[in-house]
Amino acid sequence: MIDIPKALEERYGKAHLSYSSLKVALADMAQFDLYMKRKLKFESPALTFGTLYDMLLFERDKAMDLYKIVSDDRILDECSDAVRKMKRPTMSGEFKTKKAEIIAEAESNDKKLVSPDDWKMANDMIDRLESCGLAEQYLSSGKYQVEFNEMLGPVKVKGFLDCLGDGYIVDSKSTKSVSKFRYSVRDFSYDIQAYIYTKVFGVKEFYWLVQEKTNPYLPAIVECSEETLFAGEMKFNDAIEKIEKFLREGDNPSKDYVKFKV
Repeated sequence: MIDIPKALEERYGKAHLSYSSLKVALADMAQFDLYMKRKLKFESPALTFGTLYDMLLFERDKAMDLYKIVSDDRILDECSDAVRKMKRPTMSGEFKTKKAEIIAEAESNDKKLVSPDDWKMANDMIDRLESCGLAEQYLSSGKYQVEFNEMLGPVKVKGFLDCLGDGYIVDSKSTKSVSKFRYSVRDFSYDIQAYIYTKVFGVKEFYWLVQEKTNPYLPAIVECSEETLFAGEMKFNDAIEKIEKFLREGDNPSKDYVKFKV
């Protein structure tokens, strides 16, 4: 086997892998290659909201400083009477110009814009966590947003975990349905994440603190089983095997394809 961190450094300028890069490698090496070259970014309203929610939950002071709440109503307040009287004022050139100016100003001040609805929903979700006792039970005494950059087997893994408690790890996830979260663990390879975190920190207990994103924001604490950790280990090893072969043989990543039977 080649020196994977060295090969990654030579090819991409960074020697480590993350949960996301491993998950991508399992799916498609061409996608992995783009991801490692920083040419592939995963952005969606769900991910944007998840970042807001986690920051308010674990780093509230930072969130209060980083985010700026802006609504269409506020932008319209700065528009002319003629625009405000229009049937669809948000489609006007004046509205779009005002909005672009607000976005540019926020970016120049290293701020992120958030809608009042998303801000309220994230805070309402956290209130539900606190009222049911899960926040006190699982998050009150831990260390938050703990960074790591460690060797795990033949590779270096880097990332952040949400909460490192005394003998356990908690990872926060928002979801459409807590009852269907078990499928999300499989589909989004959260089991790889659990395997990496528990191995790096030498911890056996791993929990997902899951919460629905629709009112009344049902929360759940989901314990990661030994079977799920084992599945994560197998996926981790499969991803490393694919990455090592790709780096060693220097194949064109676009040759990767999927074959299965249904």
